[in-house]
Amino acid sequence: MGTIKIPQAVQYFASIIFKEKNHLVDAKDNILQLVGNIQEETTTMPFSKTDYYEREMGSDLIRIFVLFETLMQRDVLSDIKIITNDIETLLAKNDARTVNIDPGYMSLENIVLATTKGYAHRIYIGKGIYGDLTLIYNTGTYRPLEWTYPDYGGDDIIALFNRWRGFLKAKLKGFGGSEIQAAKP
Repeated sequence: MGTIKIPQAVQYFASIIFKEKNHLVDAKDNILQLVGNIQEETTTMPFSKTDYYEREMGSDLIRIFVLFETLMQRDVLSDIKIITNDIETLLAKNDARTVNIDPGYMSLENIVLATTKGYAHRIYIGKGIYGDLTLIYNTGTYRPLEWTYPDYGGDDIIALFNRWRGFLKAKLKGFGGSEIQAAKP
């Protein structure tokens, strides 16, 4: 029989897709109340690998990634996704989203996104939310899987997560590699 242990804490991040800068500001203000301080955010980049959100949010969409400072336990992913969905609804105009916020977490071994849509590779984590195993860390880098979204499998995003993994590794080492009991949001 195996011994039950709580896994190491992880570092949460979010992808925020938007069209207008003021919508980004509103989204970040709401997210800060949820997850805490932002450790780092990317510059804006075009969201151009798919037109999935175009019908609802318009064309020429932009994206940033934000990395949150606080280490938290993995089991709060469903709570964070529910609250980010609420933020999207709060910021909607005429029943259309102005932002899309996709939270996920980074562990030393993988990148997991939260989603409301179940598929064969997504594991139900509770409260109507699934965990989507998006990237795995193997032989010195995060690597995409056959179902990884094309943008997450791109060299630029993988390089970003590899760099952010260094931040996570240093934080965990600072705690002697011990497991961190972080508060839930």
